[in-house]
Amino acid sequence: MPTAGQAVLRGVAQVAFSASPWTGLLFTAGLFATDWRIGLFGLLGAAASTAAAAVLGADRDGLAKGREGYCGCLTAIALVVRHGASWRTALLAVAAGAVCPVIAAAGARLLGGIGLPALTAPFCLVAGALTRALPTGAPVLTTPPDRTGFTTLTATELAYAFCDNIGQVFFLNTWYAGPILLAGLLAVSRKAAAAAACGSGVAVLTSCALGLPAERIREGFYGYNAVLVALALGATFLPSTLWTTGYAALAVVSSVPLTAAWSAFVQPFGGAAFTWPFVVTTWLFLAAAPALDLSPGAAAREAPHPAPATPPP
Repeated sequence: MPTAGQAVLRGVAQVAFSASPWTGLLFTAGLFATDWRIGLFGLLGAAASTAAAAVLGADRDGLAKGREGYCGCLTAIALVVRHGASWRTALLAVAAGAVCPVIAAAGARLLGGIGLPALTAPFCLVAGALTRALPTGAPVLTTPPDRTGFTTLTATELAYAFCDNIGQVFFLNTWYAGPILLAGLLAVSRKAAAAAACGSGVAVLTSCALGLPAERIREGFYGYNAVLVALALGATFLPSTLWTTGYAALAVVSSVPLTAAWSAFVQPFGGAAFTWPFVVTTWLFLAAAPALDLSPGAAAREAPHPAPATPPP
């Protein structure tokens, strides 16, 4: 049985479908390297969510593998990024983290019957509700930028975009966070690291082809969902074949305009896309897989966080 510290680190790692405490440790290093407050809140959220799930009687194997901690981790980071570090934000992060396993259990009950994982939907629901309940300022209406064709980036901007696509999975906007997170994946799985890298690269090219704003591409706002989609479909839920690799690449490409559209839709209301584009894209492509003879095999059934166990009555 792993220690509580290992379970929390695995909860951080499960954001990228890994159950390795070494991945979690490197991910945590990337969080602290960007801002110690982000690192602290990430651990706090993962710990609160894991502890609440344990009290509620969640599956012990899932707890040990960190499946109950990743949504709490992301929710706490979203709170500190949006509202800043304070004792009030810390209390809110703990409370929000405790709610995540309840919503995850409900999601498991609803989605399990159709064979879909909950993914980060509990995080999106909790963070989205708090974003609307605790606005940080008046909504800003902006005029969409003119599209002039393919967006051209310098070599340096392309490198920054590649790194920031990975870092933005954890709301990190420093270029060096991406390589640290990628190292965390590489330490355990070359397949996962390759999927994340390819997802980021494809997202940059797709964003440029769509003529999206250069600054937003460079900051990774259109690519982080693509990285998660690549990890889910290219390295976790589908068997590794040439066809499924192409299928995953199509999903990665699809997630980019969905991210742009989702962000544009919620911006006037002061909302955020969070990882909804990743969740919806992955659900759609997984649901379609059996009809296309690409149904998930054993890899999907043993995936890191298909669905947390439902607490007993």
